[in-house]
Amino acid sequence: MATPSASSSSRAGDPGPQSSAYARARVLQSTPAFGPGRGKGSGGLGKGFGMKRHRKILRDNIKGITKGSIRRLARRGGVKRISAGIYDEIRGVIKSRLTEILQQCSIIAEHRLHKTVTALDVIFVLNRLGTPIYGFESRQKP
Repeated sequence: MATPSASSSSRAGDPGPQSSAYARARVLQSTPAFGPGRGKGSGGLGKGFGMKRHRKILRDNIKGITKGSIRRLARRGGVKRISAGIYDEIRGVIKSRLTEILQQCSIIAEHRLHKTVTALDVIFVLNRLGTPIYGFESRQKP
């Protein structure tokens, strides 16, 4: 009767360190939790199941409207010089205006029983608020 070698397992059904089943099991154990090839941040940041080490840092998005972009808009409007304190004031005005427009757009989308705000919803709201945009006329016939 042959004695089991040091490389094989003591039980017949248990795969030893040299078998291919053992190698596959080792590969599966070493696979990261977020899946192969998905990177660090794709563990589901929006669904609440992401890894806590790679959580997205939220900041005030109104700061994304930079000093340069406000300056360019002012130049287009004919302004030559801009005071340093005006930038935060303009950001506040932009935020309040966008909040008003988006609230109205959301009401219209909910009324249509849709979850998506379309460009026509925005155009309708802007016309309603007295700021029409030309070139985006609706396709409805009068």
